[in-house]
Amino acid sequence: MLVLSRKQNERILFPHLGVTIEVLRVSGNAVRVGIDAPPDVQVLREEVAQRQGLALHPETLQKRRHDLRNRLHTANLALHLLQRQLDAGWYDQAEKSLQLALVELTELNDLVANSDQSASAPAEKRRALLVEDNPNERELLAGILRLSGYEVEVAEDGLAAMRLLEEHAPPDLVLLDMQMPSMDGGQTVSAIRCNPAYRGLKVFAVSGTDRKSLGVELGGRGVDRWFAKPLNPSAFIRELNRELSLPAVGRTTLHGQ
Repeated sequence: MLVLSRKQNERILFPHLGVTIEVLRVSGNAVRVGIDAPPDVQVLREEVAQRQGLALHPETLQKRRHDLRNRLHTANLALHLLQRQLDAGWYDQAEKSLQLALVELTELNDLVANSDQSASAPAEKRRALLVEDNPNERELLAGILRLSGYEVEVAEDGLAAMRLLEEHAPPDLVLLDMQMPSMDGGQTVSAIRCNPAYRGLKVFAVSGTDRKSLGVELGGRGVDRWFAKPLNPSAFIRELNRELSLPAVGRTTLHGQ
């Protein structure tokens, strides 16, 4: 909790939310405040919010704070590691640390800036299979998807993904990295598209590699969409939701290429 001391006629600003709080009068144990907020920002007294069922449960607040602290901690570690890797000349490893930090910092910025990510979440739970060999990227992206209303299964490569598909009902979508050991993204796409049981399954590539250099098609015989790394999490979720509302066959939409 942030504790501030303000005198009469002094203000507290929340610039990302467009909210200003001004101390109008101090009398005994009571403080009269004025709140200036945009029309879409609802301001209620605590007792009114509780009557309307809008007050957040303490456990919910604690979980949100925990998630924010974890994201900030991960971003901080990634930036420190990035600097050490650059100093040591480990440029390939530094690029991965930069991508990790960008994902975390972008998500933190969107949360602080009151982004509309929650409003773009699906109305019902959708099931996603996330295939990514980098454990940090895998868990971070899975976390973003879960916070956006998705149920997520993860696999570390194409072989593990195909086993999951065989053992469970097909998900609503597959998010697929391209460069992976054992069975890469292109091979996994071919295996999915050759199996009639997965007809209509939506497959989206999430890759830092150029699509044409890998020879992966767009459309019914390849991936439905190509998302380029590094991702903007809020824009990614919005586009993912939009793509899931479209027919699965015949699209050649390309993002970031």
